[in-house]
Amino acid sequence: MFTVTPSIDPAVAELAPGFRALSIVVEAAPVSRPQVAAEFLALACGAVTADSIPWAEAHLADWSSTFKKFGAKPKRTPCSAEALRKRVQRDGTLAAIDPVVDLYNAISLRYAIPVGGENFAAYIGQPRLLLADGSEPFDTQKEGNIVCESPEPGEVIWRDDRGVTCRRWNWRQGIRTRLDANAQRMWFILESLPSMPLEALQEAGNELIRGLELMMPGVKTTKNLLGFGVP
Repeated sequence: MFTVTPSIDPAVAELAPGFRALSIVVEAAPVSRPQVAAEFLALACGAVTADSIPWAEAHLADWSSTFKKFGAKPKRTPCSAEALRKRVQRDGTLAAIDPVVDLYNAISLRYAIPVGGENFAAYIGQPRLLLADGSEPFDTQKEGNIVCESPEPGEVIWRDDRGVTCRRWNWRQGIRTRLDANAQRMWFILESLPSMPLEALQEAGNELIRGLELMMPGVKTTKNLLGFGVP
């Protein structure tokens, strides 16, 4: 089993006291039951439309306030969980993309939590959550073309030794580390603020693992809780 050791810069803790995250490392197996993702996604979309997630509004409002602290405009660039939720509230559903992506999107929707999924084989070094200096390269797509841009100075980013892997904390993932069902080494990060109960964060991680085990029997996973003050 390979290891992932994410680090969190202390400056991030000043922006978001009480920030906690689950890091889930996955050695994949062949996807033999892709329909599992569709089932999870349908359940999650139903939870959103029924407004049955008690902490959702408070948790997403906390993310919006946190984004403002480092200069982001959450109405234009919301956290990933809010962006997904708005699409489901508008359309009633979410289009399928890829079984693994659909599964972690389902967890994000069902628990109102930003969830990132990464192809760890594409990483150079370990993931780091920190404030950008503005020079880091970020590969993205505009009008069908791959382009390289840089974050704003002071923006919260995830990065590795090569460059940015996700801008504005969890707003937009880069192309290089994008995950799909063909990846062999997967890394998931579930990010929460204090308005989401710790029990719910742990449940979200367990549900992601359960979905992976149903979808790809033989998969191997490890789970760790991250954050300042976490034992």
